[in-house]
Amino acid sequence: MRLVVRTLSELCLTVGALIVLFVVYVLYWTGVQATSASAGQIDALQRQWTNTPVAATPAPGALPYAPGRGIAVMYVPRLGRDWAWPVLEGTGADVLKKGLGHYAATARLGGTGNFAVAGHRRTHGDPFRDFPRLRAGDAVVLTDGTTWFTYRIARGPYRTVPTDVGVVDPTPVKSGFDGPGRYLTLTTCEPEWGSSHRLVVWAHLDATSPVADGYPQALAG
Repeated sequence: MRLVVRTLSELCLTVGALIVLFVVYVLYWTGVQATSASAGQIDALQRQWTNTPVAATPAPGALPYAPGRGIAVMYVPRLGRDWAWPVLEGTGADVLKKGLGHYAATARLGGTGNFAVAGHRRTHGDPFRDFPRLRAGDAVVLTDGTTWFTYRIARGPYRTVPTDVGVVDPTPVKSGFDGPGRYLTLTTCEPEWGSSHRLVVWAHLDATSPVADGYPQALAG
């Protein structure tokens, strides 16, 4: 009996240690990895833009974004003065470990249609941890190295289910937008530590300015 009790006790301690290690990995180590990866992506984009600036306006029929490659850097002042994440092409697990992901079937940045982006709410750096704080009128600013694109959120977060793929349509029906335009959609998981639902915000392009002119007004403060 003593041997059975000792064995069970040791087994419980081992399982408990593994659970603790897993929690540390999920809550801490994935964040360390994501922070390092996102900083590396931003640095790589900035070096690329310095050496070979992108065209301010994509030529008609421009090649699609390369899967897994950086597209832009996003800033959301509402989420913090230092909040900055790279946007990469695609929404696969490997991409979202490094930053935010652009839905490949949606529009190009600044183009007519809907430039849709996904990001983790928790783990892998928690980029959209404070997503519920977003409000109508908040700025979402992106740059592709040549141009600043300032979008304005149209309404607070909308809660829906993962199968509601219409939220990234060129003109999302539930966004309140009337007809074609230059839109931005952000999506993340809901609840905070689950994925049974999604939170969505929609924004419209409010202004553009050359990077050479300095930071846009939304980031100047």
